[in-house]
Amino acid sequence: MQPLADLISSLESGGVAESIRENDLLFPLIEAVHVLAICLVVGSILVVDLRLLGFASIRWSVGSVTRTILPLTWFAFAVAVLSGALMFISNAAKYLGNGFFIAKMVLIGIAGLNMLLFHFIGARDLAKWEDAARPPLAARLAGGLSLLLWVAVVACGRWIGFTMQPG
Repeated sequence: MQPLADLISSLESGGVAESIRENDLLFPLIEAVHVLAICLVVGSILVVDLRLLGFASIRWSVGSVTRTILPLTWFAFAVAVLSGALMFISNAAKYLGNGFFIAKMVLIGIAGLNMLLFHFIGARDLAKWEDAARPPLAARLAGGLSLLLWVAVVACGRWIGFTMQPG
């Protein structure tokens, strides 16, 4: 565990982390960018999930919706990861000691696994059903699970700020 402790200490003592901690405007600015990026990530994923559930955008094929939306999702996700990493390094030890932060990271991992399983297994025969107003059960389950996971990610993210121990 000492190498991990050394890494955390190194992250927190770096110039960027110190600047984020010591500047009254920098952390809130980074946090605002993070929140906006998460809104785009979750909002764009919601469009895809609602299409998979057969509740929205049913005039467009699943493939058309994903090709249109997912580039925005990936861009916003990259911004969220970068801004989140900057917030993390400012107080890495405290974040790692926060159960909601850990839960958020685990949920993001599960959401990613759900996406991979859908794209590599559930969508193998996409051409057969992508125009259907109501996709097959596996696609609807993937969309529903994704929706629940991302709502949970957002909830955990909000609770991080409420449960971080000061100073």
